[in-house]
Amino acid sequence: MNDKHPHFLIVAGEASGDLHGSSLVSALKILQPHARFSGMGGARMREAGVETLFGIERMGTVGVIEVLGEFDHYYKVYRSLMKEIASRKYDAVILIDYPTLNLRLAKQGRRFDCPVFFFISPQIWAWRKGRIKEIRESVSKMFVILPFEEKLYLDAGVDAEFLGHPFIDMVHPTRSREESREKYFQNPEVKIVGLLPGSRMNEVNSLLEVMVQAAEKIRSELGSCQFLLPIADSIDPEIIRERLGTNPLGIQLIQGETYDVMNSCDTLIIASGSATLEAGILGCPMVIVYKLNPLTYWLARLLVKIPLVGLVNIVAEEEVATELIQGKVTAKNISEEVLALLRAPEKEQAVRKRLLKIRDSLGEPGVMKVVAKRIADYMDELSSNEKTSV
Repeated sequence: MNDKHPHFLIVAGEASGDLHGSSLVSALKILQPHARFSGMGGARMREAGVETLFGIERMGTVGVIEVLGEFDHYYKVYRSLMKEIASRKYDAVILIDYPTLNLRLAKQGRRFDCPVFFFISPQIWAWRKGRIKEIRESVSKMFVILPFEEKLYLDAGVDAEFLGHPFIDMVHPTRSREESREKYFQNPEVKIVGLLPGSRMNEVNSLLEVMVQAAEKIRSELGSCQFLLPIADSIDPEIIRERLGTNPLGIQLIQGETYDVMNSCDTLIIASGSATLEAGILGCPMVIVYKLNPLTYWLARLLVKIPLVGLVNIVAEEEVATELIQGKVTAKNISEEVLALLRAPEKEQAVRKRLLKIRDSLGEPGVMKVVAKRIADYMDELSSNEKTSV
């Protein structure tokens, strides 16, 4: 191992992993300025100095049916990364989330005696718990980001540690709630509802129309209500504008200010996933909607063993935010749940307080710095042991 110029293979498969990967690389470079990084990532990892052998643009597909359409590309990436590890030119492998690919790469790392660090655990608590055996055999160190995961892994003999959730460092509005409300609307006293249909095109296809229909019902009931729609970086704004047509509700489309939008809203209609936890950290009440391709959903029902789908609820281990799933995702149901929050300030405040307690359970700021320090210390100890054994 080259202890002065370590070469890491780092692999992320979608936009969130690209963001976490860039932060981790930046933190590691402070501790190991001459370290090199190659692998798979997106624009943020490239900006952080990673030589990307593959991009993530075609890797973020959700669902079994959708993945089949990209199988040839997935297989090409898989084979190439397996060969990279087999080349023995890397001192360690860093895998970020994306377990379908990364668990296979972890096994390859161990096969070629390469330390494997895994950041963001596979959701074994939700499905395929048996994977924990292969994780124990192939992962040198697992960095989990949900509080309850650490004990689950430690009990199974996996070297795992909860150092905090990276959202604690990331989820910060640039303005106060009042400043954002005044910026977005001339009358900030009127209720504001945020529409967040997701960061993947298949989510937008499934959810945008029904969200707009729900917004129409909410406006009709309240007489006055304002709507914001923050556009994810991964979505072409023109597609959203085209879908909204003449936009009779006056839905404001906002780019690059998701946290300010969340913070300014009285409640959100939001796709299930990590965005629900971001909203929870900001203490914003929400109604979570979840809708998949019918066959994908049927398969998920067979495999997934937990009753909750929103990440914020999974962390809380209870349904803090109402979840509407598959056939229950209707304009009528969504609007009724939103109106129940908007018309009951005491309920809204109780939800906000519960969400802020969830935030407190996610650790302290500086998560990536601590993770980077653990990796650097592991590598230093490994190098020291190699020198001692020579």
